[in-house]
Amino acid sequence: MVYAVCFDYAMNVSEGRAPEHPRGLGRGPGIRGKRVVVTGGGRGLGEQIVRLLVAEGALVATCARTAGDLAALAASLDPKARERLYTQALDVTEPEQLENFVAAAEKRFNGLDGAVACAGGSRGGGLERSDPADWAATWAVNVGHTARLIRAAVPHLRAAGGGSVVVIASISGWKPGPGAQYGAAKSAQIHLAASLARELGPDGIRVNTVSPGSMLIPGRRWDRMRTEQPEAFAAFVSAELPGGRPVAPQEVAHVVAFLLSDWSSGISGAHLPVDRAQNAPAPDGY
Repeated sequence: MVYAVCFDYAMNVSEGRAPEHPRGLGRGPGIRGKRVVVTGGGRGLGEQIVRLLVAEGALVATCARTAGDLAALAASLDPKARERLYTQALDVTEPEQLENFVAAAEKRFNGLDGAVACAGGSRGGGLERSDPADWAATWAVNVGHTARLIRAAVPHLRAAGGGSVVVIASISGWKPGPGAQYGAAKSAQIHLAASLARELGPDGIRVNTVSPGSMLIPGRRWDRMRTEQPEAFAAFVSAELPGGRPVAPQEVAHVVAFLLSDWSSGISGAHLPVDRAQNAPAPDGY
């Protein structure tokens, strides 16, 4: 049976299909019943993290800027799974909205066991095409929101006897590429997580970073490039992706779920790339 599950999963990956969640990833003491908040859960990677956690029996609260995305996510779940999901539309950079969301999630679930800082993004172009406001906005949505999420969650995690925090950074945080403000912010997230792992360790709170490589998400940059510029996309994959394709968001979600689970209890302060050994984060290389 184990061989069959692994074989099916490997076939999906080798054929370029987004892999299904492996059966039993978080069943039993690993993730079932965990109470987790996830920012940026309306689309892309955040959505896949939420779907996996809910499917594996966790209670999940997620937020996003667009209420319609959250409504569509909830509507796509079966009724029993929907009962384990709490959503709220908000901007994580707005004062007090994120903190109020964490408090509401803790009240709804009667405690918290984990948090995932997945909301992020970038504003502005190259150095001469970006102003200080672009840098400040990029910092706020990545580093600022992560620090505020963890700060808001810590009292509840401590009250539960400890917990796990996962920060979603990027390979751009240590592999140079265009968009210096984004790379600098992601680098700061990696350092932030390692520092807080030391600070919060005595309370039984683990903090780790996951850095995805280029992800193939419908409608996003690499998916558009694949359909609109197939030759350029093929050249990018050949030059920078020895695994033969970009990583799927579901694959990153598996790692996040593991770090939230009891099975990763010995891991804290770690930085885990999920990038198929990708080299440069952009087609133009280093």
